[in-house]
Amino acid sequence: MSLVRWDPFRELSVLQNSIARLFDENYGRGTEKGGLAQGWMFPVDVRENPEAIVVKAELPGLTRDDIKVSFNDNLMTIYGERKKEEKEEKENFLRIERSYGSFSRTFSLDVPVKQDDIKARYKDGVLEITLPKAEQPAGRDIDIEVE
Repeated sequence: MSLVRWDPFRELSVLQNSIARLFDENYGRGTEKGGLAQGWMFPVDVRENPEAIVVKAELPGLTRDDIKVSFNDNLMTIYGERKKEEKEEKENFLRIERSYGSFSRTFSLDVPVKQDDIKARYKDGVLEITLPKAEQPAGRDIDIEVE
């Protein structure tokens, strides 16, 4: 049996990380590698095959005009706004779980893509973005001159 010296600051650090993760997951800040989020967070799947990177984002209840996609410097951003439904009726909500307002998620891509060939389609509440891969620049040997 070995004795381990107790460090109270270690326990505080673990607690701080747990609380930060709790807020990140529940208030729309992305914690995954290579992604940033603002506003409410929507679920996304990112797949890679030999020809392309394929991103599927669940954005139900939106129209095509509510969603925008941009691509700059190997960063792809999906952003837009879900507007709150306005009802004239006098109702009292018992529970509200759907998120409203602006949203944004940015993904860093590790491979070069053909920007002019990026395709996006929105069907049945799912946005699918296909980013065809560009050819990787070939490496080369560099001759060293001796003086």
